[in-house]
Amino acid sequence: MSRIVAIVEDEEDIRANYAELFQRQGYEVHTYASRQEALNGFAQRLPDLAILDIGLGEEFDGGFELCRELRNLSPVLPIIFLSARDSDIDMVSGLRLGADDYLTKDISLPHLSARVAALFRRVDALSRHGEANLLVQGQLTLDMDRLSARWKDQPVELTVTELWMLHALAQHPGHVKSREQLMQAANIVVEPGTITSHVRRMRGRFLDVDPHFDHIESVYGVGYRWKESAGG
Repeated sequence: MSRIVAIVEDEEDIRANYAELFQRQGYEVHTYASRQEALNGFAQRLPDLAILDIGLGEEFDGGFELCRELRNLSPVLPIIFLSARDSDIDMVSGLRLGADDYLTKDISLPHLSARVAALFRRVDALSRHGEANLLVQGQLTLDMDRLSARWKDQPVELTVTELWMLHALAQHPGHVKSREQLMQAANIVVEPGTITSHVRRMRGRFLDVDPHFDHIESVYGVGYRWKESAGG
């Protein structure tokens, strides 16, 4: 059965162009021009991957709201923002809402295809993962089978991308992981700035649970590491 790629884009020509690209690659493509139209379609069947514009008709941030609603429907479904808006604020907002990637519309079609293929490789890797994979590091518990994280026995809401990045860091405390290594750990292909935004969002999620959390440490010019401390 072909994988379903959903494209939510209010401009008809752009929507058709992306649809043709993925249809040529063998995907089943569902297209939607508005947030409500997409929600109606998702209620019938969720796609295997969603590509969302931010501005949808009269809804200036309709894509952001749709991402929030879609993430509530599925914590693991790959979501990509594809927008003409290239500000850091928009990118950070998209990733904070749970998107796996944020791209601007000047991206080449082959590059877009590569981003989608990378996310599907991660889906395949997760489906092949059969053995129990529980990581306990001090007060942190990561259950990669259930795709859940807990800090001091409190749930921490992270995306699949962030869970795999966190796993790579916490598995070897004190070892610095470059952005490239974190990208590989999460089975994604993104810009370095996107990794930075994911790390910021991870920190924020932990700080929501524990205002004194300081275990994800930046190493200037190199990357990030999980910092051990007395008492975990």
